[in-house]
Amino acid sequence: MYTITKRMEVSGAHFLHLDYESKCSHLHGHNWIITVTCQRETLDANGMVVDFTKIKETVNQLDHVLINDVVENLNPTAENMAKWICDRIPYCVKVSVEETEGNVAIYEK
Repeated sequence: MYTITKRMEVSGAHFLHLDYESKCSHLHGHNWIITVTCQRETLDANGMVVDFTKIKETVNQLDHVLINDVVENLNPTAENMAKWICDRIPYCVKVSVEETEGNVAIYEK
């Protein structure tokens, strides 16, 4: 099994739709640390699991934007963002989204 991991930092704003009172319901931003892991039993014709550029292009959609506008009809929690990223990258098996130091959401297939 071949495994690749790419770690990136993006800056983006969001607000959450919550059924309770929270400061997170207001527009605010984070310097997100996003780690993407892809696995594949065989390499492609180029000798890759997936090109790191594909991962970068997907994650960069969340950089310096209002994330609510990018993730369509999802409430942009760290958990939802992790799945949204994973669903868009070939052979992705795990995405970690660190919103702030110590607050990490992980989605695994």
